[in-house]
Amino acid sequence: MPVIVPDGLPAIHTLANENITVISELRAKHQDIRPLKIVILNLMPTKIETENQLIRVLSNTPLQVEITFLQTKTHQSKNAKPEHLAAFYQGFDALKHKCFDGLIVTGAPIEELAFEEVDYWEELCHILAWSKTHVFSTMHICWGAQAGLYFHHNILKYPLNQKLSGIYHHTTKSKRHPMLRGFDETFLAPHSRYTEMRSKDIEADKELEILSTSKDAGVYIAAAKDFRQVYVMGHPEYDGHTLTLEYVRDMNKGLNPHVPVNYFPDDNPRHLAQNRWRAHAHLLFNNWLNHVYQEVPYESHKIKELELR
Repeated sequence: MPVIVPDGLPAIHTLANENITVISELRAKHQDIRPLKIVILNLMPTKIETENQLIRVLSNTPLQVEITFLQTKTHQSKNAKPEHLAAFYQGFDALKHKCFDGLIVTGAPIEELAFEEVDYWEELCHILAWSKTHVFSTMHICWGAQAGLYFHHNILKYPLNQKLSGIYHHTTKSKRHPMLRGFDETFLAPHSRYTEMRSKDIEADKELEILSTSKDAGVYIAAAKDFRQVYVMGHPEYDGHTLTLEYVRDMNKGLNPHVPVNYFPDDNPRHLAQNRWRAHAHLLFNNWLNHVYQEVPYESHKIKELELR
């Protein structure tokens, strides 16, 4: 949330140069306040677990956040109960006439498929195209980030020699960017994927900026310079035990997975893993919500006008 300070205070200029949000008393008195409306396109097979994870990281803020869950029509989930989806999810046709402050596109365990081979790819393209005129800012996560970069910027993904799984060290490249407010220079975040987007391809696009990278995991956060699209290549929303569940699942499938890097104490899967990325995960989502809150038009229908500028 922004800090309200007396009009004319010298700190306003100083902090503004550091990309810290402060507002004058005059502006505060005339500010309209309403809940942020966020729609979540949940593509993960573990619907309820993903719901819990995302609501948890979105809730640690004084802002009111109103959540709507979106499902695809062209893909029927095999893991979620139909009554759960019927009770809590909407199809795209039911909300395409509405505007939202934010959209979250989750990951999905389908990185090894070509985008066009995904059964709901055409529908996802319609949703991403719609988001350009009906959503102020979209956060894409893991496969959702790769899909977004491919759709919006025609950036290709590449297969990795083996699954990237574990907790990796990252550094910030743009300390004053709104998404990185309060971040340490180095921090931890989880990754779980079979493919990557390469930094040289992202850097070649003048509309994009790389915000955080990892020596071992590559690009972590990138964003469009107008903040309308944010791409997070990892899974900051993961709970402490999520990579354990994925490791056990892959073992049971006979995939002979590598032990997730830097995850279990002493790299021993018999030991209980600890969540060492929770603080930065909450900070990442808080920063996104706060910047959206400060910049989005109060009347949500005016979001449509932004694309025309």
